[in-house]
Amino acid sequence: MANNYRNGSSHRTPLTKTDRPLSVNSNAKGVVKSKPLPSSGLRKSSPASLGSAAAAAAAKDDTGVLGRVRVAVRLRSRNEEEMVADADFADCVELQPELKRLKLRKNNWDADTYEFDEVLTEFASQKRVYEVVAKPVVESVLDGYNGTIMAYGQTGTGKTYTLGRLGEEDKASRGIMVRAMEDILADVSLETDTLTVSYLQLYMETIQDLLDPSNDNISIVEDPKSGDVSLPGATVVEIRDQQSFMELLRIGEANRFAANTKLNTTSSRSHAILMVLVKRSVEGRDIAHSGENGNGTQMVKTLKPPIVRKGKLVVVDLAGSERIDKSGSEGHTLEEAKSINLSLSALGKCINALAEGSSHVPVRDSKLTRLLRDSFGGTARTSLVVTIGPSPRHRGETASTIMFGQRAMKVENMLKLKEEFDYKSLSRRLDIQLDKLIVENERKQKTFEDEIERITLEAQNRISEAERNYEDALEKERLKYQKDYMESIKKLEEKWIMNQQKQGSERIMAGSKDDSSDVASNGKDSMASVVEELAEVKKLLLKETQSRKAAEGEVNNLKSQVAQWKRSEASGNTEILKLREMLEDETQQKNKLEGEIAILQSQLLQLSFEADETSKRLDRGGSANGPGSLDSLMTEVRNQQPKDSGNGEKASIAKLFEQVGLHKILSLLEAEDTDVQIHAVKVVANLASEELNQSKIVEAGGLSSLLMLLRTSEDETIHRVAAGAIANLAMNETNQELIMAQGGIRLLSMTATNAEDPQTLRMIAGAIANLCGNDKLQTKLRGEGGIKALLGMVRCGHPDVLAQVARGIANFAKCESRAATQGTKTGKSLLIEDGALSWIVQNANNGASIIRRHIELALCHLAQHEVNAKDMITGGALWELVRISQDCSREDIRTLAHRTLTSSPAFRAEISRLRIER
Repeated sequence: MANNYRNGSSHRTPLTKTDRPLSVNSNAKGVVKSKPLPSSGLRKSSPASLGSAAAAAAAKDDTGVLGRVRVAVRLRSRNEEEMVADADFADCVELQPELKRLKLRKNNWDADTYEFDEVLTEFASQKRVYEVVAKPVVESVLDGYNGTIMAYGQTGTGKTYTLGRLGEEDKASRGIMVRAMEDILADVSLETDTLTVSYLQLYMETIQDLLDPSNDNISIVEDPKSGDVSLPGATVVEIRDQQSFMELLRIGEANRFAANTKLNTTSSRSHAILMVLVKRSVEGRDIAHSGENGNGTQMVKTLKPPIVRKGKLVVVDLAGSERIDKSGSEGHTLEEAKSINLSLSALGKCINALAEGSSHVPVRDSKLTRLLRDSFGGTARTSLVVTIGPSPRHRGETASTIMFGQRAMKVENMLKLKEEFDYKSLSRRLDIQLDKLIVENERKQKTFEDEIERITLEAQNRISEAERNYEDALEKERLKYQKDYMESIKKLEEKWIMNQQKQGSERIMAGSKDDSSDVASNGKDSMASVVEELAEVKKLLLKETQSRKAAEGEVNNLKSQVAQWKRSEASGNTEILKLREMLEDETQQKNKLEGEIAILQSQLLQLSFEADETSKRLDRGGSANGPGSLDSLMTEVRNQQPKDSGNGEKASIAKLFEQVGLHKILSLLEAEDTDVQIHAVKVVANLASEELNQSKIVEAGGLSSLLMLLRTSEDETIHRVAAGAIANLAMNETNQELIMAQGGIRLLSMTATNAEDPQTLRMIAGAIANLCGNDKLQTKLRGEGGIKALLGMVRCGHPDVLAQVARGIANFAKCESRAATQGTKTGKSLLIEDGALSWIVQNANNGASIIRRHIELALCHLAQHEVNAKDMITGGALWELVRISQDCSREDIRTLAHRTLTSSPAFRAEISRLRIER
């Protein structure tokens, strides 16, 4: 077989490894006949801070600096075959390394002279090559810039030896890849920095993963904002040490395609691309945020938002350019050679266009040029090493390689520092701080509650004890005075009885004597006794009165004690009130602290929006601080907070400031404040534009929230942005079914009916157009009014809206045509039944090319189903089909229209009847 998988060891002819000291000069030089290009050094832009002034300064610095592509030429020594075949001939090149000059001999008398940034002889060591070609690029990557190292040259001139030599047996022969990783690992800190590697090959215009051969069709994704190119499907491996990196290189080298040709026994049949991504954490500037508490203004927290610098190193080992007659390629190897030469030709065209300052650079002609768009004319610092051989038999290939390097030296790149705020780290720090504050506040609150409960219980016990003592003393005194009173009454009764008995006995004794003589004396004696009794009774009454006064004194004393206990109870209640006031103060402090934490989180959200706005304005060349930024919104919300009436709006805004992360941002879509909803839905729409975020948004309930906004909100801006987010989500087939299942078509149709803004209609039409491309949803989409809604939006007349309508109709017609071909659909097209044919015919020759192209596709797909032919002939579509088959600018559509007219009996009969020339 022509192709085989390369194993870990390389069988290329090694270059001579004798070291020869050369002067290192970084000054740029061009061809002797051309004007020398200036060399601009690399400088770093200031890291952006969180303040507006610092952000403006950062925006100014991030404009970048010029950096020309540096080119070095390396000469391979003669191999054994050349020593025999070219023994009688001199080398076709002569090197002058001290002057950084190379002479290419035309004949024995004439030679062309060229100057390069570095000229490396066949005696230059691998270490010397790395230091002059790759080390400045690696240092730039470690500082946060993108960098590219690329080898270009004829097959067998030492490109893979220069870049990918592992050097396991002889460390001095290690290539640029191994030495670059050694320098990177020595400079990064694996505790705070991350280092990842991907290893790919571009084979026959297909990107394949060298670390996972089963992953053989990786797509290229371009960021529409920044233009950065990424390969999300490639295997990404985190590197922790040099040994693991060497193992990855061995695996990739074993999986790379190689073949035996006349020029090289192990000729690379693919372009190898090593991507190294370095993320380094850089401490940010301090920014203080103020808050209010009961004692005045104090510093709440000093944030140090970390900054992440991202540098990407791309090492490209291009497959060798070759002539078919010299390499002897045939069969599949011949097809490989054609593909290699086409991609290298496309790269040469791009470099020519950049060198000549052309307004159009054909970067999309090849996947190789798309991958290297940042390396030539982009933001990366690029070093190119062109490898040549000395053999005069290959003078033509050597001259072509030298001219390629000369043109590359004229390309200027705009170097830009790649750094951004590490919002995830800052968010984690804020969450940890919030958790600590919440735990501390709960602990203090529990301590206060326990203290209040203890004091309250102690006061209640003291009051109960005082009441019991008072009741016991009062009862004892009452019983004592009652007993004394009863004893006094009893004594008086006994004395009265005794007196009565004494008086009776005296009367009896006095009756036995002479009544007449003793009457006067007895009367006097009885009066005396009565007087004595009255005196005694008075004494007893006086004693009782004194006892009563003493009892009243005791009662008054007890009353004073009771009053004293009541005063103690009142003081206890006062102390309880004070403790309650202290608790309320602590609660207020807690609320203020939570408000301050919410402010910090809102500022984090604000920084995210400002970063997005800044990147957008930098792409447009505008200022980083616009009047419509989120900063003004947050300032307005904060100014309105003290004026809130407390009816729930203030709580909703406070809830907004507490939201960080996807789930919390989605919850902002339900906020009562319209401005908050607008900015929240913009964040969701921005996230939905990234394919990686779409499934997360749907899983978190974002799709349901967006549809709810269409159903409940009356704001035109919310409708526009929500429809745009739904349009992004509708690019995924699974999401399309969810949108239909949740009534998305009805909501979009209702929104389109009430909308007047062209941009809102464009977003809605784009969402419906994406749904029209799903074969499973055709009948349901039409039944819920999707086609009617599309046709209703043409009332706007705006070209962007009409383009989306045309795209949706083309998608729908394509699905119908496919279903009819498979036999799953019969009958007339649903588009024709809904009256779309007349609009299609009217716009088939629209002045806007994108509208016309979609309409032409729709007509061709409708015409493929014979049952539609009669309506299309009646509606005038036949004439448009004939025009498309003759005049369409796109060959594929023109061919499809011609084939459709030829295969349809109804169209052929009508064309014959009308005598239309085709």
